[in-house]
Amino acid sequence: MTVDKYILAVVTTNIKKIPFGTNVFQCETKEEMEYIGANLEAILDGIAHALSEELIIIVKH
Repeated sequence: MTVDKYILAVVTTNIKKIPFGTNVFQCETKEEMEYIGANLEAILDGIAHALSEELIIIVKH
């Protein structure tokens, strides 16, 4: 059995919303969060999902 669906990174502007046990990138603004999220999506070969105005996750499908 292999794990093929998992969270690669979390990008947030609200440090209180971060889950433990994953890579977290804290940003100052929403624009910075979207920029970092888009770049991580390409670099990590994952898919970005905005869960709220303050939280993006990069996942591997």
